[in-house]
Amino acid sequence: MATIVYVDGFNLYYGALKGSSLKWLDLEAFRHALLPHEQVTLIRYFTAHVSGKVDGGAPARQETYLRALALSPSVRIHYGNFLSNTTRMPLANPRPGGARTVAVIKTEEKGSDVNLASHLLWDAFAGRCKTQVLISDDSDFAEPLRIAHDEMGMRIGVINPHRRVPTRSLNAHADFTKQVSVSALASSQFPDPLITVGRKPISKPTTW
Repeated sequence: MATIVYVDGFNLYYGALKGSSLKWLDLEAFRHALLPHEQVTLIRYFTAHVSGKVDGGAPARQETYLRALALSPSVRIHYGNFLSNTTRMPLANPRPGGARTVAVIKTEEKGSDVNLASHLLWDAFAGRCKTQVLISDDSDFAEPLRIAHDEMGMRIGVINPHRRVPTRSLNAHADFTKQVSVSALASSQFPDPLITVGRKPISKPTTW
């Protein structure tokens, strides 16, 4: 029974990886840890190129990780857009007679959610798998999961990367659910350095 895994990259990062030493994550090893009995034929990873406005080293660190990830034969990387701009936002508690707004750098990711939902439904429609596993806690995916499960007969799994209570709207359409654990992340790291055939080894960014 073929299984495709859909990874919401930013949701996984902010839910389980940010602030940890476990960002050097091998998605193939990770899916073996989480789904040892599934016949996974494809892992779709959805992300966007980050901006360097706030952290000048972030783009280089991300690019290093994406180069490592691209070596995994079952992984396909799908890109949205990461937008960053300066805007003014109201202060929650402005001082009397003082400014009521402040300039902030606003960053937002565009396109990855639409890309993930589109590929999930297209894979179901094309009959590429019988099981679809979503790694995300984003309730925006509730309707695509409902369609895949109820209208197309897909077996659905939802893996929550956050420590908070799982989103009920996602789990309502899931045949099984799991929680990302620190032990699964820790056991699924790329070697450092990652040896490649005919190329220079890829080393984990030192500032991670």
